[in-house]
Amino acid sequence: MKSYQHLFFDLDHTLWDFETNSVETLRELYDTHGFARYASFTFEQFAQYYSDVNNALWRLYQSNKISQQQLRATRFVRTLTKLGMPEAEIPINISSEYTDILPHKAAVFPHTHEVLGYLRERGYRLHLITNGFNDIQGIKLASSDLTDYFEEIITSEHSGHLKPDPRMFVHALERTGAAAPDSLMVGDNLECDILGAFNAGIDQVYFNPGRRRHFMQITHEIASLSELKSFL
Repeated sequence: MKSYQHLFFDLDHTLWDFETNSVETLRELYDTHGFARYASFTFEQFAQYYSDVNNALWRLYQSNKISQQQLRATRFVRTLTKLGMPEAEIPINISSEYTDILPHKAAVFPHTHEVLGYLRERGYRLHLITNGFNDIQGIKLASSDLTDYFEEIITSEHSGHLKPDPRMFVHALERTGAAAPDSLMVGDNLECDILGAFNAGIDQVYFNPGRRRHFMQITHEIASLSELKSFL
C-alpha cells in the first residue's frame, strides 16, 4: 500500500460540522430578532432557505464570480426577501452577527479528534487547505480544539487562489515542503477537493457520509472519518 507523509484536510463539512453549527447560529438569530412574529415562515423554512441561498452564493464565489463582500452582503437579504420579509425590515447587521457567532460553535464530525490524534501519533504531517476566510477559520479551529493538530493552515486568501484551482494545491505543497506523490487530500467536495487535488497530482480521499452517488475515479472513499485508520 502506498505510504504518505503529508495529509491535507478540508475543514468545513469534513472535520468541522458546518451544517450543525450553522443551524444553531440561525436559531439564535431567529430568536434574537423575533422572526417568529412573521407568521409567513417557520424557523425550519428560514434555515432551509438560508442553506440553499448560501450554497448557491458559495458556488459563485468559488467560481470567482462574486467577492467575499458580495457573498456576505447578499445571503440574508436574499433569504429573507424570498420568505416575504420587506427589505426595509431586515436587520441591518444580521450578516455580521451570523459571521460573529458561527465560528464559535464547536460541533465536529464523529471521530474527528480520535482520528486526528491517531494520525499525528503515526507520524503523519497534518495540514488544512480551505476556501474559508482567514478571520473565521482560525476561530473555528480554536473553538473546536482542532488548532494544535495542524502544522500549516492554507486558506484561499493566503494562496490567492480558490479550490479547485490546482495552483492552490501547488501553493500548499510549496508552503509545506511536501511532494505531490507523498501527499493525500481528504475532503467532502468532489469538485473543490477531489478534482482539484487530482489535477495537482495528489491522491484523494472522498469523505461521503451521505453516500451520494457519483461516477468519479477516486483513490479512496469513506463514509466515516474512522475509516481512515484502515489504510493510514
